[in-house]
Amino acid sequence: GIIRMCQNLPTMKTDMFLPFIVLALWGAILASLTCLQQTDLKSLIAYSSISHMGLVIAAVSIQTQWSLSGAMALMIAHGFTSSALFCLANTTYERTQTRILILTRGFHNILPMATTWWLLANLMNIATPP
Repeated sequence: GIIRMCQNLPTMKTDMFLPFIVLALWGAILASLTCLQQTDLKSLIAYSSISHMGLVIAAVSIQTQWSLSGAMALMIAHGFTSSALFCLANTTYERTQTRILILTRGFHNILPMATTWWLLANLMNIATPP
């Protein structure tokens, strides 16, 4: 929806959209800093989603072909990654009956395959190359 709306707008200089870009990046930074304070697993995933969408809005506001391609790639990757993280969070919750991160530490010894899936999903979330 964001990309379709920006395609209907006339192409403007980036200086016109600079306040929106700064605001989107500031929101992404604040959401990332909020992630560092979270103890609830679902809240952590949700705030990381907010951070990703701030980056998408900043990229779309730049209005270049590279930024639109990057925003599209980030949205597709975010869809897969967030789905995987929420699925793993639910699986962990069903086994432990808690979403608090401090109470679920040390499960790499008990659930090694789940730990491997968590590692892969988190590496996708922080955008490491394959």
